[in-house]
Amino acid sequence: MIIPLHQYLDRESGDIRTENLCADSFIHWMYFSARENAHWLFNALTSSRFSKVLAWLHYDIHYRLKPYQIRHIFLSMNIDPEEIADDVSNYHSLRNIFERKIRYWECRPMPLPEDLSEVVVSPCDARVVIGSFSNTSVFFIKDKFFDFTELIGIDKPNWLSKFSDGDTAIFRLTPDKYHYNHAPVSGIVEDVYEISGRYHSCNPGAVVQEATPFSKNRRVITVINTDTADGTGVGYVAMIEIAAMMIGDIVPCYSDKTYDNPYELSIGMAVRKGQPKSLYRPGSSTTVLLFEKNHVQFSEDIRQNTLRQDVLSRYSMGFGSSLVETDIRVRSEIARRI
Repeated sequence: MIIPLHQYLDRESGDIRTENLCADSFIHWMYFSARENAHWLFNALTSSRFSKVLAWLHYDIHYRLKPYQIRHIFLSMNIDPEEIADDVSNYHSLRNIFERKIRYWECRPMPLPEDLSEVVVSPCDARVVIGSFSNTSVFFIKDKFFDFTELIGIDKPNWLSKFSDGDTAIFRLTPDKYHYNHAPVSGIVEDVYEISGRYHSCNPGAVVQEATPFSKNRRVITVINTDTADGTGVGYVAMIEIAAMMIGDIVPCYSDKTYDNPYELSIGMAVRKGQPKSLYRPGSSTTVLLFEKNHVQFSEDIRQNTLRQDVLSRYSMGFGSSLVETDIRVRSEIARRI
C-alpha cells in the first residue's frame, strides 16, 4: 500500500511543503496492520514502557556526540544555532538538542503592544489546524481528532458545558521543533489536572485511523480564566498538553522571566501570555487549545489555509474535508477577541 503524502503551508512564505514524517513506515504498519491483526502487540507499542525505551534508543543512546556531529544535526533539522540560549558546547546528545532553550524574547517576538491585550498567541512552534465543535461552522471537526468528552474528562461537567460548542486549535509539534510550551493567554488558573492514558503516535496517519490519540493519551489540562484585570478577555481557555510516543514527560516549568526560577502552576495563580509553561521531554507531541463559543476569531491566514484544496493533507483525505495545517511560531498571533 502506498503511503500518501502529507503537506502543510509555511506561514511566513506561503509555500506548500511536503513533510518527511518521522518513522512514517513504522507508524503506518503499526496503525494499519498491528492495530487490526495483533492487538496485544499494538497495546505494547503504545505503552509507557515502550515509549520510554524508544525515546532512550533515539535520543540518549548516542550521548557523546562530537561538536561537528551536533552541527550536522542542526543543519539536517534546519535548526538555527543563533537562536539557542544554552551553551551549545555542552550539547552531547539528541536529547540536549530536543530540550534546547531559545532566546524567545528576541527570536519569537510578541505582537505589538497596542494589539497585545486582545490577541491569543501560539503556545508552541508547531503545525496548527483550527476547528469548531459547532455543526453550523465550516470548520466543524467534532469527534474527528478526539472524543470531546473523553478529551476533557467525563467527570468535568462544568468544563464540558463551557466548551461544548466552542472552537479549537490543534498544534502538532514535530521532533525538530523547539519543545517548550508557552502560555497563549493571560489570566488566572481556574483548574489544573492530569488524565492518564496511552502513548499513541500523533502522526497524521495514526489520527485519521480513528485512533483518536489526543483523547486517549496521557495529558495535562490547564483551564485559564482570561476575564480578569490583566487578562486577555476571551473567556475561559483550556490548554491541553498531550504526551505521545517517545514523550517521557510533560515537565511544568512556568517562568515569569526568560527561563528563570521555574515553578508548577496551581489553581489561583496568574499566568502571563507568552511565558514558558512546560517542556515536552522528548519526542513529538500535540497541544490543543479550547475556546468558548463566539469568544475568538482565528487569524484570517490560518482560516484560509485550513480550507485550501490544493494541499495534500492526510487530514483532508482521512476526514473527507479540507483540513490543512499551517506551520507557525510560538508567541505569534493566532486569534483575536471578538
